[in-house]
Amino acid sequence: MEILYKKYRVNLKYTFGISRERNDWYDRILLFIKHKNIYGVGEAAPSIRYGETVELIEDVLKTNILIPDMLNDYESIWDYLLPKLKGLKSLEAAISMALLDYFGKLNKIPLCNLLNIKDTKSNFTSYTISIGKISQIKNKIQDAKAFKILKVKLGTKGQDKNIIREIRKYTDKKIRVDANEGWTFEEGLDLCRWLEDYNIELIEQPFPAHEVENTKLLKNESSIDIIADENSCNKFDILKIHTAFDGVNIKLMKCGSLFEAIDMIKIAKDYNMKIMLGCMIETSAAISAMYQISGEADFLDLDGNLLIENDPFKGVIVENGVLKGSLNPGIGAVLKNKYKELLK
Repeated sequence: MEILYKKYRVNLKYTFGISRERNDWYDRILLFIKHKNIYGVGEAAPSIRYGETVELIEDVLKTNILIPDMLNDYESIWDYLLPKLKGLKSLEAAISMALLDYFGKLNKIPLCNLLNIKDTKSNFTSYTISIGKISQIKNKIQDAKAFKILKVKLGTKGQDKNIIREIRKYTDKKIRVDANEGWTFEEGLDLCRWLEDYNIELIEQPFPAHEVENTKLLKNESSIDIIADENSCNKFDILKIHTAFDGVNIKLMKCGSLFEAIDMIKIAKDYNMKIMLGCMIETSAAISAMYQISGEADFLDLDGNLLIENDPFKGVIVENGVLKGSLNPGIGAVLKNKYKELLK
């Protein structure tokens, strides 16, 4: 087996704004594990919030990591490669994803079957309205016409209520709020009470991750479910936060593999927490991989591929707001013909 990779820039349809940053594009690492005529697809979408960058990933991959010929199953290859990945979770996700895709294709079965977990299910996914110019909201609502649920980024220091009011001029669809650690405790209390009248399904990560006690206080005051994101990177985090949140947002790029995501789901359910599957801005490769465990989730927030203009993969699709996967072997994503050069 050989490992190939390319840095690939995804261009966004709109400036993507959250409480701590604004971006018009993101660089991603597309990774391929090839053997004979089969290739497995992986993707790394690193976040500086977690101390990871494309440059750090490239530094690891430039060391020419090789897979010895005598290793021919997922477990032995993963055990061999993992110590070489320097703890970079998005790179771990890419390698694990590519391996699973390869072995799914080799065995001609979808990844959900390879993992021996509950079948995928068609479910409504949300569509993200990021922080930007309020004058763009009308157009963004039009782009989200096919979706029944909106995910709205807040944490603007003064404009949050105006954003919700503007959205409500055009639609009464259910809203999921994501503050991305952007509120103070006082803002959180005020906004949670105010938002009760605006058909809000949940509120994601209201406070910085270290403010677990404040989050617990807010949870006890709020009638709206509070979901952890930056606070829920791996299964060990859940043990620390389960009393402060009603649920967790599990992302492949934070936890490092679908196996870790499955472990997180099991532990969170032991604490009667709700499960959201989320994403970074990712192509249809990573979104399709995460969809493989969608049967275990209460909420899907897998729309990162829909926010970019130049997705090189064909994978999961959205019909009337419902996320649907393919029955293709592996993760269910393939390169579009005009992007085949990425394999060279």
